[in-house]
Amino acid sequence: MKFRTGMLLGTAFFMAGVAIGPQLQEWIHFKDTNFFTKALAEGVNSDNKDKKVQNPNETYQLLTLFGNIFDLVRSNYVEPVSDRDLVTNALNGMLSGLDPHSSYMTEKQYANMEIQTKGEFGGLGLEVQEEDGRIKVVSPIDGTPAARAGVKPGDYIVAIDGKTIDGMSLNAAVDKMRGKPNTKIVLTLFRLKEPKPFTVTMTREIIHIQVIKSALYDKIGYIRVSQFNEETNKGLIKAYDKLKKDAGGKLTGLILDLRNDPGGLLNQAIDVSSDFISDGTIVSTKARNPKDSQRWNAHGSDMTNGLPIVVLINGGSASASEIVAGALQDHRRAVLLGEKSFGKGSVQSVIPIPGNGAVRLTTARYYTPSGRSIQGLGITPDIHVQESREKPEFSIREADLDHIIKNAGGTNTKPPVRNDLPAIASNIAAQPPENWPKYDFSNPATDYQLQQAIRVVRSMAGLPVAKEITVPVVKKLKINIPANENKSEPEQNKVKQKQ
Repeated sequence: MKFRTGMLLGTAFFMAGVAIGPQLQEWIHFKDTNFFTKALAEGVNSDNKDKKVQNPNETYQLLTLFGNIFDLVRSNYVEPVSDRDLVTNALNGMLSGLDPHSSYMTEKQYANMEIQTKGEFGGLGLEVQEEDGRIKVVSPIDGTPAARAGVKPGDYIVAIDGKTIDGMSLNAAVDKMRGKPNTKIVLTLFRLKEPKPFTVTMTREIIHIQVIKSALYDKIGYIRVSQFNEETNKGLIKAYDKLKKDAGGKLTGLILDLRNDPGGLLNQAIDVSSDFISDGTIVSTKARNPKDSQRWNAHGSDMTNGLPIVVLINGGSASASEIVAGALQDHRRAVLLGEKSFGKGSVQSVIPIPGNGAVRLTTARYYTPSGRSIQGLGITPDIHVQESREKPEFSIREADLDHIIKNAGGTNTKPPVRNDLPAIASNIAAQPPENWPKYDFSNPATDYQLQQAIRVVRSMAGLPVAKEITVPVVKKLKINIPANENKSEPEQNKVKQKQ
């Protein structure tokens, strides 16, 4: 049953500026409106060969059971409920019960997802995920109302405009956070280690996601990638060219920051990886049917001509960012520094159903160039460095979610043995000194992981490196990160094109 025509990966955003979990997705389109009827017949025949699938007679009996319960609920539930709501709830239950990343999207939700892959949408700028009936923040998006209000990864949203959302579905909570630009919203948040819940007031706005930010530290370039949307690779190349120009035509190294990057389009992950890898495999996928498995290779050039590279990752680095980090690590093209990544190693196919939204269904696993699966494991950095001395606020990873798919099909699960790390790697402290100031996003001098990355790049480039890291005097230090905003027009059909 072959129906693959294109691929994308990452977080499915909604118009409220709220995103649902890190996801790796394929985008599939059908011209034949009778697809599902044919697929059922074909599936029954092929599934006879699968011992885990029920026989056709039992399948039809179960469908009859569904119909009977549907009629029972419609006739006897305490309040009238529409047939569409019942079917939508049933579809959500059927798909979400498979794994954490399969789901059903209504027409509105599907349209919102399509819009937001273009890099512009309205709302708060939050990425959220459901956990045990509660709504938990995965990450605020750089430069959005949520980020400016101080919302942090790991925060729980317990009320919206003073009304509790305990037990509310993720989609319902997202709907409540949607609204017209310039309207206010009050979120009540619970944060671990805080004595009681607190409120933040935000104003909804049209969010132009600035997926690329850049800065220059001496002659070491820094590029942050917050998402992989249609503008990412163009923005990265543009930022790199500007950094090179600002450095007088010669950079000594590069830091690629993928922390809290939930993912995005697969073609962008491949292109970004290919910016630094001249040849070889970038990523491969294995589906249920071998004929649906695919492999993508580098495009044949390294725009840095072999410059030393350090990649920053943490528990919020997922999906597309894990593909880039895994490719650069397996090819020994970069040194990974930070904390273990999210561990999202599965593929979701987004299958539009004309007039009725779309289905997001897990259909494959993906693998790094060496053939390892990071599903449920994440990518282990070559140099482990925590953001602070405290337990990381971002605690949810793929392995913490309910009924995740198994790690299977890879040739190995362990990261490559690195015998090419710079000598300073063994002297990098995994935690900041006790007197290190609290991390302030607006002040890079307080970013311990970044400061250690600078030391590693300098060592890789053969430049002098201090034996110990200097504790910044925050009150006397003013550092601004110049943002490289890429406003290029999105390529409207890229997500639908065959890779």
